[in-house]
Amino acid sequence: MHIHFLDPYRPRVSLIHQLDPRVKLVLTIAFILTTSLVPFGAWPIYVLLFAIVMSVVIASELGVTYVLKRAALAFPFVLAAIPLLFTVRGPTLIAIPIGAGAITISADGFERFISIALKSWISVQMAIVLAATTAFPDLLMAMRAIKLPRLLVAVFGLMWRYLFVLADEAMRLMRARAARSGAADRPGVKPGGSIAWRAKVTGGMAGNLFVRSFERGDRIYAAMAARGYDGEVRSFPLPPLAASARIVLIGGLTTLVALLGSAVLLWR
Repeated sequence: MHIHFLDPYRPRVSLIHQLDPRVKLVLTIAFILTTSLVPFGAWPIYVLLFAIVMSVVIASELGVTYVLKRAALAFPFVLAAIPLLFTVRGPTLIAIPIGAGAITISADGFERFISIALKSWISVQMAIVLAATTAFPDLLMAMRAIKLPRLLVAVFGLMWRYLFVLADEAMRLMRARAARSGAADRPGVKPGGSIAWRAKVTGGMAGNLFVRSFERGDRIYAAMAARGYDGEVRSFPLPPLAASARIVLIGGLTTLVALLGSAVLLWR
């Protein structure tokens, strides 16, 4: 059963969709590495990296709003960098008095925090474009083509496939609960017991979901092993890179190296 809302791939007829998946994967990894290695406070480089992402988004025809909404997923992880505001030494930017003492936020700490937030936000946008413009089987083949370890690629593939198994079992449980639940006659009245009773039912459903998913996953793997599965999905080899794909790959890597070199020289 294919559950479309779990699949980030959005089929389009765009330049980015038609690009070779090996080129997209290599350029995405290089872009994220470049963004992470750019020194703190290199604001013009951040603007250029963001401009590159927006150009790719427009060329992919996904829609700027679609990408920006999903890129907001990066902000909860940025909270882990909040201690930098108070632990990095430097000129005091803000002092918050608390009793006899005060909590100070340094200018250097604030600069690092904003830099990390921007880097994470920009990197997530490029990863979203990769996932939304490349089917997952193509991504797996691209990983094998660039010589990623077979075991790692197999783990990615099984994780993706068993995610749908888990979601399928969850939908079955929700459907069964809805079929066995009554409805109140009066509007605005919800059937069911107390909060503790609802928590007990939810916990039982979660445990049942784990057991059913584990058993179904075991059956699926046994069926795969009976059909000769040995840790790698066989597929036809990818064709050699076209001349246009090579130009895009070389041009993209050259641009990223130039941006990183400029950032290191000017903001080291």
